[in-house]
Amino acid sequence: MRGRSGLLLLALLAGPASAGIYSYVDADGNRVFTDRPAGNAAEAVELRPANRMPAAPATPREPPPAKVSEARARYQAVRILTPAPDETVRNNAGELSVSGASEPALRPGHRYRLLLDGQPHGEPGLSPLFSLGNLDRGTHRIALLILDGDGQELARSAEQGFHMLRTSLIQRRRIHPCRRDDYGVRPECPLADKPKEKRDIPFVPYL
Repeated sequence: MRGRSGLLLLALLAGPASAGIYSYVDADGNRVFTDRPAGNAAEAVELRPANRMPAAPATPREPPPAKVSEARARYQAVRILTPAPDETVRNNAGELSVSGASEPALRPGHRYRLLLDGQPHGEPGLSPLFSLGNLDRGTHRIALLILDGDGQELARSAEQGFHMLRTSLIQRRRIHPCRRDDYGVRPECPLADKPKEKRDIPFVPYL
């Protein structure tokens, strides 16, 4: 019976703090705890205040950081140093040197590639220096790319244009006329344009 009374006491203590708890001795001499004395000679039991703490406010979760693309995570900038944007290049052979740079420097396993008028020029390499030759007169556009080991593009520079000026062959012939020994040697003096040589026919008197 004492065990039952102990369990009852625990159940009553676990109830709401506002409910009254009473204790009395029944006819069998057992101590009884109840919230309903039901007319028995019961004594009120004083309960200690429960230790209650307010729940800590929930900390809002920060949203996960946005995924940064592999290209931006590896290279902050790729740029063409020469020629300058919209630069005019004067070269009768149509030759031009292109140089570029990246931040940070090229990582192991990566390559630079040059695009000329939207098409790959030459083979990818470790150096951002490229030599162009025999470019047609007019405006051209270039861009510098960085490729990974599988040839996938990681980053690229802004596309920029330049203007190639070349003196035409006709203009060069007007400035510097072709001589007999120049034909077949100078590009503006093709061998097919060489004047035919006059043959000296010896005079044979009529006998």
